[in-house]
Order: sequence, then structure tokens, then C-alpha cells
Amino acid sequence: MKIGPVVLDNILVLAPLAGITTLPFRLLAKASGCGLVCSEMISANGLVYGSAKTQELLNSRIGEKPLSVQIFGSDPGLMAEAAAMVEASGADILDINLGCAVKKVLKTGSGAALMKTPGKVEKILLAVRKSINIPLTVKMRTGWDKSGSDAIKIAEIAEAAGVDGITLHPRLATQGFGGKADWSLIADVKKNVAVPVIGNGDITTPEDALVMKKETNSDGLMIGRAAIGNPWIFSQVLSLMKGGERISPSLSERFDAMKTYLATSIDCFGEQRTCRMMRSHLGWFVKGLRFSGRFRESIKRVSTQKEAMSLIIKYFEELS
Repeated sequence: MKIGPVVLDNILVLAPLAGITTLPFRLLAKASGCGLVCSEMISANGLVYGSAKTQELLNSRIGEKPLSVQIFGSDPGLMAEAAAMVEASGADILDINLGCAVKKVLKTGSGAALMKTPGKVEKILLAVRKSINIPLTVKMRTGWDKSGSDAIKIAEIAEAAGVDGITLHPRLATQGFGGKADWSLIADVKKNVAVPVIGNGDITTPEDALVMKKETNSDGLMIGRAAIGNPWIFSQVLSLMKGGERISPSLSERFDAMKTYLATSIDCFGEQRTCRMMRSHLGWFVKGLRFSGRFRESIKRVSTQKEAMSLIIKYFEELS
């Protein structure tokens, strides 16, 4: 799949997930076969006004390339300025968030709120397109109208404004992650634009990815929540696409990923901050394993790298 001039190894994309798709997590996904990884959602205002915490979200490494960085905001000028900063940071693709339905984002007129104002969407995309040379994409929801007409209209506006790709999560802004994603709307958008369309929503198993591809004819497949603690879903989907089997990670592979995630996180964020994160994050990787509840309880108070590594090794030995 190509997004503008950027050629991806395959059609699988890691969705941007706030607090989850950090650099260490993206590296795991990439190592597991993901074709394109995406940053967490980044505030355009935070970038432009010099927030160190926001700037940190742009950190990247060669091992995760190509990288898509997603920004959100509602002011065309600020969005264009932030987009230029993203390009300067070395990102390969700039993505505009038109789908976040979190209240504090909607209150600012950003995210899915923009789908109510097609004129403003057009102004933002035209301003951003002029400010950067890298590919520009958008990620949106169905919008606010159950028929999907919002999505089709915004998709057509986006294409006309020079966008190089469109991702659709076919749920209403009011649904959150509830209900069921209407994949037929992905097919509808695909029929109405010529740029690549990436389908997102309710891919919970590797098999779901193949069904979405067949039902929607989407160019790409974006996986989000199903990849949390399970980066192997990307290699499993690729195997199925090639006619192979769905191979589950071995116990050693699962625990090696936990160790790598811990070490890379400490390298990126420091020991103290990482340990606070690991109190919940390490639990992602042990879902379905014996004694997982006990392990999750044991890491709730972890405060050093040595302690975290010791608990990981101890749990592995219990299961071996």
C-alpha cells in the first residue's frame, strides 16, 4: 500500500491510542510486522505553544519507520504550524484527527466535533496541505448522522483538499466504543474517493481483519485495542493473508516482549516514570495466562526496574 510517495511493507496499521501507542509500544508493533505505526494523538496547541510534555510525543527511532503522527485542533493556522513542526521532527506522514469523541476534545471544537463543520475541515486541511510536503491523512468516525453521509461528505472534501489517505472508524461520535462498527460505511467511502481508504473498528481477532478486507475492499486495515498487549496480532494477520496458520506467541516470546517493553520504556521515560506506567501496562501482556490476576496484583506497587524484572522472571518460571 502507498500513502502518497510512502510505500508500506503491508496494509496493516497500528491505530493511534492515547496513553498506549508510545514509542516503546510502537516498536513492538513494528517488530511484529505492522506496516505503519501511529503516534498518540498530539495537541496542535501544545506543540505550537512549546509544551515539553507534548513535544516529547514526537520522539521517534529509525526502527519504527515509517511513522504517522496524528495531531488534533480546530484552528487552521495553529494546525498548519503544528503540522510543519511534525514534519520537521522527521515524521513520514501527518494525520489529522476528525474522530476523537472525548468530551474535553469535543468542547474545543476538535476531533469528531469538526465533522459538524465541513467548511472548517476544508480550511484546516487546505492550510495544513500548504504547510507540509509529507503525505497528509485524516482519521474520522461516521460523524453525527447514522446514515454515514457526514463521513462521505468529509471524505470528498478531504480528497479535494489534497489528502493522501482516509481512515474510517464507522461508529457515531456518540457511540464511543459501544455498539457495533458498521463496516458497510467503509465500503461506501471507498466507492466515493480515489485515495487509499483504511478500515478501522471491531477487528478483535486476526480472522476479523480478513473479513473486513473482503467486505469493504479497503486498501488498509487499522488495528487498535486488539493490539494492546498483543502485538503479535499483526504477524498473525499477515500469516493468514498468505494462506498460513494463526500462530500464537510462545511463552518465551510473550515474556521477552514484556522485558523489551520495560527496558525500552525506561530508556525513553526514565525508571521512576516507567515503573508507574508498568503497574498497569505489564498486565496487558498476560491476559488469559494462569495466575495472571496474581501477577497483576504483584506489579501494582513496583518501583524499580530490578523489581519489575524480578517479578516478570518469577512469573515466567511459575508458568514454565
